[in-house]
Amino acid sequence: MNVHEIVTKLIGPIDAVGESQTDEKRLNNLKQMTALVDLLLGDIGSVRGYKDRQEMSMKLIGKHADAFLKDVSETTWP
Repeated sequence: MNVHEIVTKLIGPIDAVGESQTDEKRLNNLKQMTALVDLLLGDIGSVRGYKDRQEMSMKLIGKHADAFLKDVSETTWP
């Protein structure tokens, strides 16, 4: 089981089904998932500044975080 599968199992499904009681639970699941994503993006953002460090290991972490966050901001969602 990978991390995505574990998180999905812990939080639950987020897709709407058109049934009010089920969709209310799915909305709560979505709120939990977006709160988690917000925290994770904050964690990634906190290492983004390492891209300008002289230490190569820190620079690589910062560059990866920076590239990822740029990619997320430029993504066109369906």
